[in-house]
Amino acid sequence: MLRLILLGITIIVIWISSVPYLIPKKVKHSFSDAELREVALSKGMKSIPKKYDAFLKLLDSPQNPITKEKVALGKELFFDSNLSKDNRVSCASCHMLSKNPHNKNQFLDDITNPQSKTDCMVCHIKDQSGSDRLATAIGVDGRSDPYHRNTLTILNSALAKYQMWDASVKKSLKSVAIMIHDADKMGLIAKEAERKIAVKPYYKEQFQKIFPDGVTFKNITLAIDAYQKTLLTRSDFDRFLDGNNSAISDTAKRGLRNFIELGCKGCHSGRTVGGETVQHFPTRNYNYIIDVTSVFSTEYVGRDVAAFNFNFKEYHRFPFENVGGFLGKKEEQRFRVPMLRNVTKTSPYFHNGAVFDLREAVYIMGKYQLSMELTEIQIDEITAFLKSLEGEVVEYEELK
Repeated sequence: MLRLILLGITIIVIWISSVPYLIPKKVKHSFSDAELREVALSKGMKSIPKKYDAFLKLLDSPQNPITKEKVALGKELFFDSNLSKDNRVSCASCHMLSKNPHNKNQFLDDITNPQSKTDCMVCHIKDQSGSDRLATAIGVDGRSDPYHRNTLTILNSALAKYQMWDASVKKSLKSVAIMIHDADKMGLIAKEAERKIAVKPYYKEQFQKIFPDGVTFKNITLAIDAYQKTLLTRSDFDRFLDGNNSAISDTAKRGLRNFIELGCKGCHSGRTVGGETVQHFPTRNYNYIIDVTSVFSTEYVGRDVAAFNFNFKEYHRFPFENVGGFLGKKEEQRFRVPMLRNVTKTSPYFHNGAVFDLREAVYIMGKYQLSMELTEIQIDEITAFLKSLEGEVVEYEELK
């Protein structure tokens, strides 16, 4: 009798959960290429500048004027491991750029770290990702981030309104200082950073040419910030926005339409397709779960069948184990919305690198952020659009 009651409850639960699929879906708009482009532009999806003048208009500032000499100096400092306490970690150790030289010990450090046993990307080429592609950042003395935070990409970050997972920093300049000072990242105090840089004749000469007061910690951060501002990427999507209808596939265009109409664009906004707002995650909290398999003793089928449990056990706050216990801004599960440019190259995903597959990340965002079950076709289309955001760092001739 009890088994029949449980079976009846299961049927009711399944019927209720299927109601959204029985309701006719809203008819999607059919956009021409020109109309789709216009809608995207109206939503703030502007292209990354391909001309130097447009770049300067976007990112140059009186507080830190961008010059060829300053950018070159900042690039040297970005790859210099002397700016860390143990002389082994540079900015490029966590924000890797394949087309430039970086810490030669970094790959060895990665594969010998205990984390390498679980992180697939440790053994893969870190190609223009601007991140380390580890689930959790590793700093001086091989220390893992205490909150198991995933490294955010440095690419296009100068365009973002917020830095850091908890959106605690707005200016990219300030984030440079924090990274150098942080005991779990580079672990170097200002005076020691100045001493280690000033002792090198080349640096001393370059700083004196560029800055009236020579080597200071502030000037070190200004130079690195100037270089980081040049790390902008252009993609097929930019070429589509600029008027090239054939730059992205029809599948990617459908993905862009889904991205806009389903609501993804509400949070992933601006040129960087993210980094502009702080949002609660997840907005849909599945507090209790029921396991259908406890009744039918069937094998796991599909994405969600095994998500039901008749013991009504309380579910955790996230759609994955929150290793590290990080809860974002003010510990309220509010996070800086990640930028989606080059997202295909910045796995693993979410604040603690819990998800390695991009399609799975798209599915999670649909269910837990938009409260909808995306179809496999919709996931494919949105993933194709995200693929169109994959680009290379723009090499402005004036800075060569």
